Amino acid sequence: MNLIDEANEVGYIARSTPKGQELIDAIKALKKAKNAVILAHYYVDGEIQELADYVGDSLGLSQAAENTEADLIIFCGVHFMGETAKILNPTKKVVVPDFNAGCSLADSVPVEEFAALKAAHPKATVVSYINCSADIKAMTDIICTSSNAVQVVESIPADQEIIFAPDANLGRYVAHKTGRDLILWEGACMVHIDISLEKLAKLKIDFPEALLIAHPECKEVILKEADYVGSTTALLKFVETSPNTTFIVATEAGILHKMKQAVPNKHLIPAPANEQNTCACAECPYMKMNTLEKLYNALFYELPEIHLSEKVRVPAYKALKAMLELSK
Repeated sequence: MNLIDEANEVGYIARSTPKGQELIDAIKALKKAKNAVILAHYYVDGEIQELADYVGDSLGLSQAAENTEADLIIFCGVHFMGETAKILNPTKKVVVPDFNAGCSLADSVPVEEFAALKAAHPKATVVSYINCSADIKAMTDIICTSSNAVQVVESIPADQEIIFAPDANLGRYVAHKTGRDLILWEGACMVHIDISLEKLAKLKIDFPEALLIAHPECKEVILKEADYVGSTTALLKFVETSPNTTFIVATEAGILHKMKQAVPNKHLIPAPANEQNTCACAECPYMKMNTLEKLYNALFYELPEIHLSEKVRVPAYKALKAMLELSK
């Protein structure tokens, strides 16, 4: 396997990769020299967030990707996020630190099975959560994120049948908020459904003053107990503006990096994961595949690169653009 093939398949780590501060300085120098922009999701490691030009949730990152004037986009997140950037910027080179950084939720929607669901409901409007592959986006009428899912569904006529995919927990939350009867695809994020109910109940006893805040990808039983439900950005804003000083945060633990910067004097407790998880908190193993070394090599080699056919990209762009126009 040659260097280019290896880089595209697993993300090549050069033997001469700098270390420590030299690595950080080299990333900054490469970014400037190549007119590159680094986009990072809240769930990647804090050291990457510190080097990013923009850190955000899926909606904010989509908007940042669409508006960038950079020649090279380095997307630190998971694979579908890099695809989203490419859908919005077909003439720009989009690179990810690790091609194998996937998403359990996106993987839960096989194209053939989703096509069968659409065929069974030919008149339905398809709303797909952005956490899906480009192929599923291409089969969608309008994309949503956790930030605007309620708004997107409410924008569709009340008598219109709606397929909502792939996150069923988010779908049930949206159905409850809107009063709509949605046809749900039963997908789920392994990180959010792995939060331990038993350990969470114990935390609430140990910290009775704490507010439980949760992402809508969590199980319905957690959302019913939560004091506040919102996207990662909404959760961040909530801890900033709430007079409360202690919070149990039921989402991927990477968000705590920005939260601690925003409210250093508040007590932030990550939601606990189940026993079979080796980490005490809820962490996405795919997000953690992004490292500084891989970021450096992605910049240096401009690999692994995201490629999409126009047959997929064009209809996917239409669905994404519908969301972005609604969210202005």
